Amino acid sequence: MMRNRRPLNPEHTQSHLPMGGLIRSRMRRLFTILGSLLVTQILIIWAAEPLTLFEAAWMTMTTLVTVGYGDFAPETTIGRLSTILLMFISAITLLTLIVSDYIEYRFYRRERILTGRWIYNMKDHIVIINTPRSGGEQYFMRFASQIRSVPEYHTVPIMLLTRQFPGGLPAELSDCGIVHFHGSGNDPQALKAVHAGSAKHIIVLAADESDPFSDSLTFDIAHRLVESNLGARTTVECVSDHNRDRFKTLGVRTTIRPVRTYPEIMVRAVVAPGSEKVLEDMFNYERDHPHRYDLELDDLVWADIVSALVRHGIGTALAYIDHDNEVICHPPTNEEVEGKGLIVLVRSTDTPSVSVVEEALDRYREFLKQWRDLHNHNEQTSEAVTPKE
Repeated sequence: MMRNRRPLNPEHTQSHLPMGGLIRSRMRRLFTILGSLLVTQILIIWAAEPLTLFEAAWMTMTTLVTVGYGDFAPETTIGRLSTILLMFISAITLLTLIVSDYIEYRFYRRERILTGRWIYNMKDHIVIINTPRSGGEQYFMRFASQIRSVPEYHTVPIMLLTRQFPGGLPAELSDCGIVHFHGSGNDPQALKAVHAGSAKHIIVLAADESDPFSDSLTFDIAHRLVESNLGARTTVECVSDHNRDRFKTLGVRTTIRPVRTYPEIMVRAVVAPGSEKVLEDMFNYERDHPHRYDLELDDLVWADIVSALVRHGIGTALAYIDHDNEVICHPPTNEEVEGKGLIVLVRSTDTPSVSVVEEALDRYREFLKQWRDLHNHNEQTSEAVTPKE
């Protein structure tokens, strides 16, 4: 039995070239040939048949799509032969090939999208390089939800550059509008494929949030981005605090610790650079930390409490605890606070005691009392010297 040595399609002889480009190129050639056949047929019918140019074009098109309304038909021998040769044999065959190529291209495009090999035309998007070792799906879903709650980011496209999903993204991520490209951040071609140069923000996640050696991979990726003048758009995760200065010297905009359970910190680092530093400090006792003070609050407004703590060098009031044990964050500034505790951001090396906080509030109460007495005295004096009419 003889082996069929002929390829199914011309592109199978050029397997080293991109399939999508070959299909599009062949479709353009087929369209060119089909257009030439249609023009030729229209001119022949116009010359051989007693029809106007528009009527000849109309009859040619209805023949091509096999509708055949019957309102016009070739009557001369030349018209009938040209219809058989140019339309029935050539043009309709070409149209069938074009439709077949279009369907093939759609299947090819879908397969490339699912496997992360389709190159999107993106601009002002967010590129996230690498995927968390565990819980990556939940991390990306929460990140997308949080970033899209920011008004100016609610429609921003999100592109993942990762090798984590070779068979396609989970449906939950696709439903969030996230797309991906199968590749690595240390591959220049992959960075080009995700249009890193046109991205609004670039995020480099730590390959292993518990392994300090993953910082070397992060540094390599960051170095490539800085070489492309993209350091000012780049936010990286750094496992070891000792490596932070290296990223800062390199020119990376923001460096944060990997916090997988709180992608909100990464969102803050992206949309409000600098705020991530405040959030990171709240998770440790090295510099500053939130401290709870149990004390009665009943006659001061929130603005007075904040001012009293700042004036006495205690810290920054973050929230208070009401009598139902609810933590009230960012309360109205001019409404009287009634509660049984305060959450204050204080220095970890010199945390004031609750008695110091109570003393500061008492002093502020005395200050407010003196100020009100002075204000009332000035008003009474002003009224006394004002001549009556």
